[in-house]
Amino acid sequence: MSEFTHINKSNQPSMVDISDKAITKRTATAEAIIEVGPAVMTLLEKGDIQSKKGPVFQTAIIAATMAAKNTHQIIPFCHPIPLEKCKVTILPINDTEVQISATCQTTGKTGIEMEALTAANTAALTIYDMCKAVSQSMVIKSCKLVQKTGGKSDYQAQS
Repeated sequence: MSEFTHINKSNQPSMVDISDKAITKRTATAEAIIEVGPAVMTLLEKGDIQSKKGPVFQTAIIAATMAAKNTHQIIPFCHPIPLEKCKVTILPINDTEVQISATCQTTGKTGIEMEALTAANTAALTIYDMCKAVSQSMVIKSCKLVQKTGGKSDYQAQS
């Protein structure tokens, strides 16, 4: 039998039953790195990249928050959960790369990792979309869960 939680005893896909789980405060932080390159970074002004489509980081933060709130609509077996917090920060980390950090929080019966990961990925995709007229050689290098708390186990990524 599989250890995957989204496959039932008949080996069919299934939403996890959370009815017996305890309600706890749950948080998760995800991080994405996008290499935008020097051409895009030359557009960095007062902490944001300015484009013909508008302020890139501000738009990416809005897109990330909207995505986190709708994760259950795009990931098949995610439960709809009340998102109590979604904080997204976007900062240049060197001359060619930008780091996105997304922290989500809820009080509920199931984790919020997928919402944080969806937010970070969506911010990276939004940056790519808004900057592709300048460079199409951008690379979303990584997206990972950095930490989670609540539920039956906590997690902290190793540096």
